[in-house]
Parts: sequence; C-alpha cells; structure tokens
Amino acid sequence: MTLFVCRSMDNLHYEKFADGTVKCIEDEIPFEVPESWAWARLQSISTMITDGTHKTPQYSNSGYIFLSSRNVTSGKIDWDNIMYIPESLHQELYSRVAPRIGDILLAKNGTTGAAAIIDEEKIFDIYVSLALIRTVKDINSYFTLYAIRSTYVQAHFFKSLKGIGVPNLHLEHIRHTLIPIPPISEQGRCVSKIEKLIPIIASIQANKENLIETINTTKSKILDLAIRGKLVPQDESDEPASVLLERIQAEKEELIKQGKIKRDKRESVIYRGTDNSYYERFADGSEKCIDEEIPFEIPGSWLFVRLKEIGSIIGGGTPRTSNESYWDGNIYWITPADLSNHSDIYISHGSRSITELGLKDSSATLMPAHTVLYSSRAPIGHIAIAANALATNQGFKSVVPHDTRMSLFVYFCLKERTPSIVLRATGTTFKEISGTAMAETIVPLPPLREQKRICNKIRSLFTLLENMHQIID
Repeated sequence: MTLFVCRSMDNLHYEKFADGTVKCIEDEIPFEVPESWAWARLQSISTMITDGTHKTPQYSNSGYIFLSSRNVTSGKIDWDNIMYIPESLHQELYSRVAPRIGDILLAKNGTTGAAAIIDEEKIFDIYVSLALIRTVKDINSYFTLYAIRSTYVQAHFFKSLKGIGVPNLHLEHIRHTLIPIPPISEQGRCVSKIEKLIPIIASIQANKENLIETINTTKSKILDLAIRGKLVPQDESDEPASVLLERIQAEKEELIKQGKIKRDKRESVIYRGTDNSYYERFADGSEKCIDEEIPFEIPGSWLFVRLKEIGSIIGGGTPRTSNESYWDGNIYWITPADLSNHSDIYISHGSRSITELGLKDSSATLMPAHTVLYSSRAPIGHIAIAANALATNQGFKSVVPHDTRMSLFVYFCLKERTPSIVLRATGTTFKEISGTAMAETIVPLPPLREQKRICNKIRSLFTLLENMHQIID
C-alpha cells in the first residue's frame, strides 16, 4: 500500500510504500501543482473505498432504499427513481457497507465516472455498480468529489475500463487514482469558488447547447428553402427542368436499346394539370392524381420526379467473411459505419476493401464516382458522394444519377427528404427503406444551372455555420 507521494530534491516525484520501497512516478504526474500542494493516491486519503453487493437482490415494493449507478447519473443522487429491498437483506448488506453523509458514490459502469455526494441523512444500501469513497477527516469530501469530476480523473477512469459488453471501472483503479491535494484551508476555498462558478458554467453550457441546436435547425431550414426554390432567385434564361428531363429520358432510351439497362414497366411522368392538380402518367397510358404525395409548391420552371427517373437505385452486398481471397483487394468497400462520423460531402474509401472475386461473390455493383451513397438501414440516412469508384454493403440504396452534374443537388435533396423516407420504411427488427420504395421517392428537379447556384449557396452558408460551431466548441 502507498504511504505517500513526495517530490525530491531533483524535482521528481517518488512514491513510498509500506514495505519501505520507493519508486519514481514522474511519468504518472499529469501536471504541475503549487508547492504547497501534494499528490496522493485516492486510497491514501480514504478510510474506505469499496463497492456494493455483487449479488442481484430480491426487490420488494417497500422496505429499505437500494441505489445503483443509475441513481447518480446527474451528479446528484436521484432519490425519486429508487428500488427497495426487504429488511432481512438490508441488515446483511448494511453490516458490510453503511453509507453516511459526506461519502462519495461513484458509478463503476453505465455512466462510468459519474459521482455524487451523500448530503442527506438516509439509510440505504448500494449495488456493485456503485463504489463508495469515504475520505479521511483532513480531506474535504466535496473537494475530492470535484477532483473526481475533473477531466483528468475522468480520462484516467476511461483508460482503466475493463470488460467486454459493459466495461467496468475496478476498485483497484479507483484506489490507484492520483489526486492533487491542497492544504486544508485551501481545499475549502477551492470548493467555495467551484460552487460559485458551477451555475455560471451551467448557464454557458446551456447557451452553447442552444446555439448548437440553433445552428442545426438553421441548416435544416436552409435545405428546406433550397428544395422549395426559395434559397436563390430563378433565372428566366435557365434551361427549364423539362428539357433536362427530356435529355435524361433520351439517354435512357439509348441505354435500353444497347441492352445496358432494362425498361421500367412502371415508368411514369409527373405533370401539373390545368386544374393545378398533380398527375402521374404511366407507360401504358393510364393516369392518376397524386396531389396527396406532393410535399410542397415549387417554381414553374421546376418539376417533380420519382427518384428512379433521374438515377438508378443500386443496392450493395457483402462477400463471405470466411473467404480470405475476397478481402483486402483494390476495390474500396463502404458500410454505413464508415459514414457515421464522416462529416465531408465526399468519401473515397472505408475501413475495408474487397477483391474482384469478392465483388462478384457479393453480387454488389462497382459504382462510379459521383454516386450518391445512401444508407437504407441501421440507420437510414447516412449520406455521402463517392469521390471515386467503389462498392457498398447491403445497407445501402445508392443513387447513380443519369447526369453526374446533379449529384450534389441529389445529395442535399435526400438529406432534407430523409425524415419522409424514414416514414416509408418497413421492418420489425430494424426499419429499412427498400430499393423499390427508394426509387418511388418524389423529389423536386430544378434547372441544372439553378441546381449549381443552390448547391454553391448551401455550401457557403454551411461553411459559415460550421465555423460558428467550431468557435462554440
């Protein structure tokens, strides 16, 4: 057991143990403290560091209060959402650990590192997910609490986590934690100052969160205005969207003649009738009114189209993991996880790659650059544009635009339309948007030149907002 940590004449920190041995621990000291302060292991300033019962108790509707880590998540003890145990079990547990005012409760798992001080006279017992720390008389327990909440100690706890599934903070690591210790009187002054600053910090944090929420809301509003034709002015000299669509359809016809793609038997055109209602005309000549599917009004030079009319919807696949010859090839392979923390619009590769054999085995498609990658499940709505040719796993329903100049607008459009896409998803274990449903998604189609102006404006405004976000952080 550690007796104390001291600083020697050579300005290095040493730890002296009960058996008389001494060890240099300079590499463990995280920062300098005033000369009147010292470093100490938590166990050397505590009379008790233990945890609650390791056995799952038999709960009762009334009796004695039983707390677990979920009762200290907010930094205060939550006395409202408590469990109870019968008196016989309480007597057994209380004889081993009897919490009292001034003791610190520390979450060992769940919200690991969350800590609260007992500031009320209550009789209760604790579960193994809570550690109890009782400091010696000359150590201010509130100072110890705030030290435990510091980023330095929390980082130490995080590095010390062990276990698979639900990592745990073990007592040995709690006991071994280094704590900076001021003189007794200064401990009280530190606590007083901290408690004056806490409301100010809380207010700053609340304002920060409000600002970040406002930034995110503003981004959503920008996208909403963009796809309604309200972000940039229309230009009468722009080639109308109808001409763009005719050109796309002509190019599709040529690909059908060449046998490169198959004709969609449900091919259709959406148009606005003289009665101002929207109709869909199908290849067999039939028509139906689709006013209930039209999400909003658009400018006269724009059109509404099904996503399948302006791009091919492509799924992905995963090669058999047991076959090593399918993996670590020269084909980039993307999963939704690769997009989860990807903030850029474009992506060139994921964490893995596959071979030509792997691509063939998975029935995936090598998609060209400018493909709009869209995760269709777990979760729906991760999105990016392929910077180069790549393949995806089965968690995607990506869009290969028939005109790659539309990729960026399709990207922004799908970001805005994701909530409505999610509503059309199906499934029990997890929600998924099928390729068919994705293809039927109705999107607005502006003139090509206006698409470019819209995307430039979005990127300019988003850059300003992201700079603000970084300043706030």
